[in-house]
Amino acid sequence: MSGVRRGAGAGFALLLLIALLMACNHVAARLAFDHGASVATAVGFRSLGTALVVTLLVWRQGAWRSLRAREWRSLLFIGALIGVQSLLLYSAVARLPVALALLVFNTFPLLTAFWARVLYGHRPEPAVLVAMPVILIGLVLALDVLGAASGLGAAGQWREIGAGVAFALSGAVMFALALVLTQHEAGAVDGRVRTLVSMAVVVVVACAAAAAQGGFQLPDAAPGWWGLVLLTVLYGTGITILFTVLPRLGVVGNSAVLNVEPVFALIVGWLVLRQSVAGMQMLGAIIVVAAVLWLGSRRR
Repeated sequence: MSGVRRGAGAGFALLLLIALLMACNHVAARLAFDHGASVATAVGFRSLGTALVVTLLVWRQGAWRSLRAREWRSLLFIGALIGVQSLLLYSAVARLPVALALLVFNTFPLLTAFWARVLYGHRPEPAVLVAMPVILIGLVLALDVLGAASGLGAAGQWREIGAGVAFALSGAVMFALALVLTQHEAGAVDGRVRTLVSMAVVVVVACAAAAAQGGFQLPDAAPGWWGLVLLTVLYGTGITILFTVLPRLGVVGNSAVLNVEPVFALIVGWLVLRQSVAGMQMLGAIIVVAAVLWLGSRRR
């Protein structure tokens, strides 16, 4: 029994570590953006680094198998969705405080229920319908949509946050669609192989986006280079832990813990970037995170 408890405790700690790594990855991305790097450059570097790491894992662990034509088509389309989602989320991070961008993005569980209903006729669970208004109320407070905390008023606040919110929400829509398609069209494919194919496609998407903008835009100062390197290392490390250590512990079902990422982003963003939010926005953030955690961790 004590061994089981230790295993569960180690798994919970690793999930928290992954959430911290992903939060730091987004803070590092903002650091790179603030010093001249483009969104496409960050996504390209991050995805290429991750693809190389996962390729090594697939090769060493013998995870590769022949894929059917339908699986290939599904994986390529899912990879394209993840590529677009990555560009959209990093675009939001470049325009909003990191924690707020991640809070908006973390509405994807609701959007997953939407896509499952539209594409496969799955009725949303009652818990989703309960959580939806709670999450929306939390977002209203966290984003200060009326401009009360900022003193800008509703119109002024939306001029400040509108583009960032649109990017984050669009990214959540793409990610939710990718999750639903992964479950129904590529669920039998090894997770490491799915990640490898997805990251390879993301690299292509990022290169295309960079080409459309006149090429990769590298940082123009040392902090930007540190941000670019760190976001690549942090993201690659987080994904590596997720697909190698956690499955052995059998705690993947507790992945709702990963939704504390905005909380870590709030802390790290304040420490590194001096980003802060008002008390009412903090309350909204707590409401959103609590609702998403409840949605993900309830017994099925």
